[in-house]
Amino acid sequence: MTVDTQKQYDYIIAGAGCAGLSLLLRIIRNPALRNKRILLIDKDAVKSNDRTWCFWEKEPGFFEDLVYRQWSRLDFFGEGYEAELDISPYRYKMIKGQDFYTYCFSEIKKYPQVDFLCGEIEDIAAKDGRPFIRLTNQTLDAGNALIFTSIYQRPPSHKNDTVLLQHFKGRVIETEQPVFATHKATLMDFRVHQQYGTSFSYVLPFNERTALVEYTLFTPSLLEKEQYDKELNDYITHQLQINTYAIKEEEYGVIPMASFSYPFYKDGVYHIGTAGGQTKASTGYTFRFIQKQSQQIADCLAADRSLLTIPATPSRFRFYDNTLLHILYHNQLPGKKIFSDLFRKNAPTRVLRFLDNESSFRDEWKIISSLPAWPFLKAAFTRH
Repeated sequence: MTVDTQKQYDYIIAGAGCAGLSLLLRIIRNPALRNKRILLIDKDAVKSNDRTWCFWEKEPGFFEDLVYRQWSRLDFFGEGYEAELDISPYRYKMIKGQDFYTYCFSEIKKYPQVDFLCGEIEDIAAKDGRPFIRLTNQTLDAGNALIFTSIYQRPPSHKNDTVLLQHFKGRVIETEQPVFATHKATLMDFRVHQQYGTSFSYVLPFNERTALVEYTLFTPSLLEKEQYDKELNDYITHQLQINTYAIKEEEYGVIPMASFSYPFYKDGVYHIGTAGGQTKASTGYTFRFIQKQSQQIADCLAADRSLLTIPATPSRFRFYDNTLLHILYHNQLPGKKIFSDLFRKNAPTRVLRFLDNESSFRDEWKIISSLPAWPFLKAAFTRH
């Protein structure tokens, strides 16, 4: 569809993924913002079940009704260490992509002040100080609208930047007999080949006969598609000891894990989601960081405060992430050992706080003390 190019909007959101939809729902749910005119732009009018989001939190979240499964106990299989972790008071939660998209679009339809434009964005720029959005079939003058984009563009790189890719292939499988323990999920299972780099699998049981089994890597480059299938086949057969099963769904994705400095605001545009640095560089976790940022933006808009007052991620967490990325990229220490040491020598709740950028200095000292000192010192001095 096209929209009236003369129509004025308060907010324009480019990209109807997790970040764009999370922000949009918080805006329309806020009484102070409910009458704002909003344009949502995305190249896809219909979204598929293209991904699964997992995250942990203590309290019911904004999208609690969409949580498909959740667990308070997680299996970890590492280097010389395996355990069933009690993460209470946290809950490890799973949301299906299709459920998220369906819910968000059904909510949006209730608000006539929100328009949806299906089109592929080629550029967001400014001419003579006026921002515009160029699509394949039309150009929109943004006028005085605030523009938010989740469309990823790689920032300019610098000498010491490190870039890894988190890439994964997953299957929802159904077995003939009940084989899955539904009271717990598998967070990380490093009992897979490590020849490509840091690699692990995880298992999210839906019921005793159905589970999502995912194979994940942190490496500089992608694999051939048949390699993902081979590793999944081997893991399901040899580690899960399942020989007969039906594949109900499949998913594949790539998430950048980079030490780039992502701009929040640049050239009249606010960057959200991964495009705005909301992917945790050392783990690829994104969902919770998007929710935090979306709430901060909505709160500022409602209070008529500058969005530039939103605090950036504390620099120490970027330092930790970038140091770990450097180690993994240069294979100075296997990821299998790093994550094994983290969970073996620390309470799981401390590790989760640390990975959520919510740890105290005391937490961080204990975390750092549990890891081999020399590789991290070497990486820190090399990068800085």
